[in-house]
Amino acid sequence: MTAGSGIIHQEMPRGDYEGKMEGFQLWANLPRSHKMMEPRYRDIKSAEVPEVVLKNGAKIKVICGRVGEQVGPVTGIIIDPEYLDVTVPAKAEFKHPTKYGHTMFAYVIEGLGYFDETKRYPIGNGAICLYADGDHIVVTTVEEPVRFLLISGKPIGEPVAWYGPIVMNSDEELQLAFKEYQNGTFIKHKKPSGI
Repeated sequence: MTAGSGIIHQEMPRGDYEGKMEGFQLWANLPRSHKMMEPRYRDIKSAEVPEVVLKNGAKIKVICGRVGEQVGPVTGIIIDPEYLDVTVPAKAEFKHPTKYGHTMFAYVIEGLGYFDETKRYPIGNGAICLYADGDHIVVTTVEEPVRFLLISGKPIGEPVAWYGPIVMNSDEELQLAFKEYQNGTFIKHKKPSGI
């Protein structure tokens, strides 16, 4: 979903029979030039997410970005993100190219792995690894597999003013956005007639 200038939404997840649900919600900030762009939404089913299986058994679900010839179904995002769900089996290595200048991190969902080539400090479930610029990353496992999200994007380098569901670049812009929301003028793009 790209909220831009006018998506108001409510999420009502139900979870399993016990009400449990696991998931990740990733928000990407828009640059000032696109803050009030036309909103858009697309629904992507799990069957639409390609999975790449490497020779060593590592599996990569490509949500956004590219792995080899496989391109994820989420496209057209301003900050050029990559969003991969990676599982590396025990006693295996995963090597992935990176884009210079992009911020990249790995968030471990389960298991244990080494997220640098020195193999000094393994990280496990709930830990995050923030990468510096380079041309690739390497993740290695020993006795157990590891599953992690690998996420990157182009930094926009602008200030952030955030409150509730609205993110702008300054407190003044934030106050104006809330005033427009209260006055019913926040939504800038109207539906074409006949829809």
